[in-house]
Amino acid sequence: MRRIPRTAAVAALSIAIAGSPASAFAWGDEGHQIVALVAQSFLDPPVRKKVDALLAADTDNRTRHDMASEATWADAIKSDSELRRRTSQWHFVDIELQSPNLDQACFNHPPIPTGAVAFDGPANDCIVDKINQFTAELGNNATDPEERIIALKFLLHLVGDLHQPLHASDDHDRGGNEKQVLAAGMRPGNLHHYWDTEFVVVLGPDQRRVAADLIEGISDDQEKQWAKGTAADWAQETFVIARDHAYGELPAPDTRRKFHLTDDYVQMAAEVVPIQLSKAGVRLAFVLNKALAANR
Repeated sequence: MRRIPRTAAVAALSIAIAGSPASAFAWGDEGHQIVALVAQSFLDPPVRKKVDALLAADTDNRTRHDMASEATWADAIKSDSELRRRTSQWHFVDIELQSPNLDQACFNHPPIPTGAVAFDGPANDCIVDKINQFTAELGNNATDPEERIIALKFLLHLVGDLHQPLHASDDHDRGGNEKQVLAAGMRPGNLHHYWDTEFVVVLGPDQRRVAADLIEGISDDQEKQWAKGTAADWAQETFVIARDHAYGELPAPDTRRKFHLTDDYVQMAAEVVPIQLSKAGVRLAFVLNKALAANR
């Protein structure tokens, strides 16, 4: 990945935020679309056909039925209060900074209720378990067709979420949601929002152009290095990034407990975010290629 000069990163963030509503830029929408577009380029051709066919059969009209649009579906369903209650915990794993324990953060891995599918719960589960469950369903031709489509749509989203540092860590602050931060040229907000949204803005407003730039920057060695491991491995890796950088480089708070982000912090984030989006795209393709291998 090319390094963005510090002053350019800060200036680009300031200009983009000043000229655009915050909701236009988010790991929840634009970021997830970027991950899906990156993944698309690394899918085996037969797998790409299977993915397109599954999405074409989707009857839920909350999103369009291409990979990039469907990558936002798992957030779109949160407009339904019951679905939000059932699924909101699945988007993260709160590994505590002071006593990191993946099993504890995953509620000790509760099983799916007998006779149920992954979409049925339980509500108290983590992103690692749900990625594993939905991958198994997607890779099984005996899975109910509707559940198989749901499994695919969750994977398009959750693999991206797992690479957002504050979706894999916690400082007893709800993954940064309770830390209020400020930075020059940016609207005040919480730390989680900054990583979800503000630090994606610098990459540009056109997700297809951003994805193309990221794909161009991924070397063959990086692809081979990233396209392996498990969801638990990726969670631990993302946790280290959060511990050492997203949380670790935070300046001390002021007397009102607000964190004033430095230019160095913004520059760090501007370098971490594109790498995490790139990893997520490569790993999403890895998951789909494995699950939908030609003779399964």
